[in-house]
Order: sequence, then C-alpha cells, then structure tokens
Amino acid sequence: MTHKLSSEVDFLDCIDRHFPNSHPHLIVGRGDDCAVLSCPERICLSSDLFLEDIHFREQYFSPADIGHKALAVSLSDIAASGAVPLGFTLDLMVPEGRNQVYWDEFFNGMASLAQQYNVPLAGGDLSKSPILGTSVTIWGAPTRAAGGTPVFLNRTGCSEGDIIFLIGTIGLARTGLNALETIGRNAMEEYPAATNAHLRPMPQIEAGQILSGYSSITLMDLSDGLARDIPRLLGEKTASSADKPSTKGASINITTDMLHAEQLSYAQKHNLDPVFEAFKGGEDYALLGTCPASIFAELVVKLPQMQKLGIVTSNGQIVVNGQATTEHGFDHFA
Repeated sequence: MTHKLSSEVDFLDCIDRHFPNSHPHLIVGRGDDCAVLSCPERICLSSDLFLEDIHFREQYFSPADIGHKALAVSLSDIAASGAVPLGFTLDLMVPEGRNQVYWDEFFNGMASLAQQYNVPLAGGDLSKSPILGTSVTIWGAPTRAAGGTPVFLNRTGCSEGDIIFLIGTIGLARTGLNALETIGRNAMEEYPAATNAHLRPMPQIEAGQILSGYSSITLMDLSDGLARDIPRLLGEKTASSADKPSTKGASINITTDMLHAEQLSYAQKHNLDPVFEAFKGGEDYALLGTCPASIFAELVVKLPQMQKLGIVTSNGQIVVNGQATTEHGFDHFA
C-alpha cells in the first residue's frame, strides 16, 4: 500500500529524488537557511501563484499537469523578457489526502520541464493548507547585445504604425478550458490539442531570446487573453494617468485560418463566435509584441511561427476585424 508523505522530511526527500541539488548557478543549494546563487550583475525576477479552484481544478488536471503548469507560467515570463532562465524557488501548500504516488507525479511533471530548460530548484518552503497551491519565484539572465550590453525586453514603447505580432496560439487554451469544464478529462479525446494547450502550455523561451536581439521590439507574456493584454501592450491608463488622454490604439485582424480546427469545431458545436472567443482568450502563454514594420519580414525569416495580428494606431480604440470593441477580457478581481 502506498503511504502518504507525513512529515517535512518525507517531502524534502521526495523533492530531492526529482530535482538535483547541484548546478553551476547554485553555490549553496537546498538544505540551508538560504541558497547562495551565482548570478550576473542584472537579473529579471518574477513570481506566480497557482491555486486550486482558481487556476486549476483537480477534476481534470493530473498531478503532473499541475506541476508542469506551475513552472511553465513562470518560465513564460522569462520568455517575455527575452532572458535565459537561471533557477527558481517553490513554495508549496500541502493539503491532506495525497499519497506518495501523487507527489511523485506532481514533482515529475515540474522536474521534467525544469530539466528541459536546465533550471535548478534552489529552495522554497512548504506548509499544510486546506487547498493545494504553489508560489514559484523565477529569475533569469539577460541575453547580450553587440558589445556585451545586457538586454531585457519589456512591454512599453510601441509607436504608431508598428506591427502587432504573436508567437504561439490565440484562444486554443480557452477552448481547452471550456471543453474540460463541460466534459471533464474526457475532453482530451475530442479536443487533444486544445486541452493540452490549457493543461501543458509550453513557454516560448527560444523565441524570446531571438527577439531580444532587437531593441525596437516590445514584448509581453500573453496570459490573460488579447482583450486584456493588448491594452497593456499599448500602455493602458492607470489610476495615476487617468487624466491623460490615451492616443494609442490597435487595429486587429483575426481570421478563421489563424485558428486551430478544434477551436472552430467547438465554437460551431456550442454556437460561439470563434473569432470573439480567440480574442477573449486567456491562458495562452504566447508572446505578444510590437515591432517596426521595417523589420517584420526579417523577424519572420528567423521565427516562421510569427503571425501578424495588426498595427498600432493613434485613435485610442481597439478595433477587431473593423469593429471597435470594449471587451476587457479576464480580470482576477472582476
């Protein structure tokens, strides 16, 4: 009979089976009060929560899916900076009722992705909790421009006439989420690509590093959907800038040939507009950015998967296929 992990030592032993504790970026690894890191002068840093019944449901997420995605969403932030991931820490909320097999699967899902990008687990914390949840903090090193200058990409600085581009899929994960919510894990048989996009997103690390070679690019992680993230890319108004008129807008074109067959099939079956669903999106973990029109063709040669979504305008409106939209997309607190 498989036993449950009943002590902190059990958990630490389980973690050690899945994650090596030596790495060129670790001077002192797990097991001490603090890890000691070997880092460049500048790093990029991000953290993400991943909580049961807010970010995932155990009814259709396997333990390995949870472990994978908890790290993948943080790696996606590193991709959006055009950086090289160096390491991460994991804080783990541990509920009752999961046995050793469960946790081995969970850590295996996370460790497999960590190994793919050569990122060590430097440490963290764990605690009993009424729900399952993780907090991942991740850091990365800049790529280097000519002359050795460190380069981090960010989401600000686009100009009128710049091309808005995408690397990855739009709305496919939303289709997967909707199918999983209505059908459960059996949705994986009918919509394998869509459900995989939601359960096992893959960060665009290599693409981000290629884009970091261009100082005129703006870039961000597309995690809350185009409707929510395009205003962020344009520099949406905040409370401190509400009195300043916004002039940047976007003219977006989404055609059905940009969408996966499963998106079209699900939309037809459930009487949904596939273009609107793709625009609303969410959980895509693609890269959304802008670049001057003069370099777009060069970028497409280097990144054939890059798609043109539209252009930056100066009318302050978001226009999709010729129609102005006020769709705000996903908001955690709405």
